[in-house]
Amino acid sequence: MGTLGRAAYTVGFWIRETGQAMDRLGSRLQGNNFFKQQLSRHRTLMNVFDKAPVVAKDAFVAPSASVIGDIQVGSGSSIWYGCVLRGDVNSISIGSGTNIQDHSLVHVAKSNLPGKVHPTVIGDNVTVGHSAVLHGCTVEDEAFVGMKATLLDGVVVEKHAMVAAGALVRQDTRIPSGEVWGGNPAKFLRKLTDEEIAFIAESAANYKSLAQVHATQNAEPLDQTDFLKVVQKKANEAKTLIQ
Repeated sequence: MGTLGRAAYTVGFWIRETGQAMDRLGSRLQGNNFFKQQLSRHRTLMNVFDKAPVVAKDAFVAPSASVIGDIQVGSGSSIWYGCVLRGDVNSISIGSGTNIQDHSLVHVAKSNLPGKVHPTVIGDNVTVGHSAVLHGCTVEDEAFVGMKATLLDGVVVEKHAMVAAGALVRQDTRIPSGEVWGGNPAKFLRKLTDEEIAFIAESAANYKSLAQVHATQNAEPLDQTDFLKVVQKKANEAKTLIQ
């Protein structure tokens, strides 16, 4: 590629970085006449069946999360990146100071084989680990659900109980206070220590503080200086590739 070609490529690259609206012009300067428009219809909060989410003013809902339908999120709670909370055929209630971590799924049950109706109720200061699945269940105050755990319809996790990472808790199982359950299917493993019970409250408090930081950062516009630094870095990378 000659000097003129490299110059045209670099100019095209910079134009494309200014935004999707200029992408067509940048593509043409790079000799690529094919343009594909990217469209996102994502909405963080969405109504369904005339039901709207109700989120406390000081709660944090990450921009890539989906909170849909009949859902209440209490004060100081946080719904992290990639989570889906779908309160379409029943309701979801989340108390105060609770964290639903990245890529978790919370849904409800309108009916199941036993013919029972199950909303999902999550109490105060609960920690739900990454990629957990909660379906038509109840998690009481200051309980802990580990990463990738699955709670099926009718499950009750009592206060100060813990579900181990990766556990599958079968329908209508009750996990008593002060116990750790794990495995597939989940069963009693042991009693929680006083230190572990204290950790549950500490985990919720830590995530509440961390959510405030993320909420502040997400509310800020992209700084122009930082934007130019990113563009310059990508331009340098492009030059390296064509040399």
